[in-house]
Amino acid sequence: MLDFGIKDIIDILLVGLLLFYLYRTMKKSGTLNIFVGVLAFIVVWIMACEIFDMRLTGTIVDKFMSIGLIVLVILFQDQIKRFLIDLGSQRKWRVLQRLFHHGDKEKENTYIMPVVYACMSMSKSKTGALIVVQRKVPLTDYEQTGDIIDANINTRLIENIFFKNSPLHDGGMIIADHRIMAAGCILPVSHDMNIPKELGLRHRAALGMSQVTDAICIIVSEETGHISLAIDGTLKVKLTAPELEHALSEAMS
Repeated sequence: MLDFGIKDIIDILLVGLLLFYLYRTMKKSGTLNIFVGVLAFIVVWIMACEIFDMRLTGTIVDKFMSIGLIVLVILFQDQIKRFLIDLGSQRKWRVLQRLFHHGDKEKENTYIMPVVYACMSMSKSKTGALIVVQRKVPLTDYEQTGDIIDANINTRLIENIFFKNSPLHDGGMIIADHRIMAAGCILPVSHDMNIPKELGLRHRAALGMSQVTDAICIIVSEETGHISLAIDGTLKVKLTAPELEHALSEAMS
């Protein structure tokens, strides 16, 4: 007779929750098929070793599983980081975060409006732009791919960087620690097949950046002038200035 109690129910719920978070993370990063393949491999391993006691198959699969964790960490290091970011950035933890970072809120809001004004101006002139705002995860590695600026956040400076004849207008600008840290940066491109085809490389780079970090990515389309926002692996398009301001304020709170 099976001894099935509350501890077992909690165990199943925890595993189910873990699989759900992994599934959502992989779906956002466009690697869902790999996740399904790994899951199928684990199911085969459990069936061969634990249920049917298939010694030959179990031995072979065991050899793969012994190094499988290291291989998975190497292959999915970005997704693992994204999973941990998701786990630590849920709203239920933000109350505690506000207690420790209460004094930073006003300082954070001081640079939101210059960014919004710059995006409004570039939207009217159809000047393409890609602005990345750092949150908890450091973006130092991405800053090093561009030109270090380390300047105060200023609407005119943002517009000048993305001016069509500027040598830095093609890359991404990174804002960190309330300063414009770098411009012309190379960002990871999302391979998500669900991105609408009319959206260009800036949108794919913004979405890719939001999938591997917790950064907020703002896009101004060069073709349409529409303002979009990529955050937590999701893309919001055709935002108005008030919507952009609200989204930035909420994300940085």
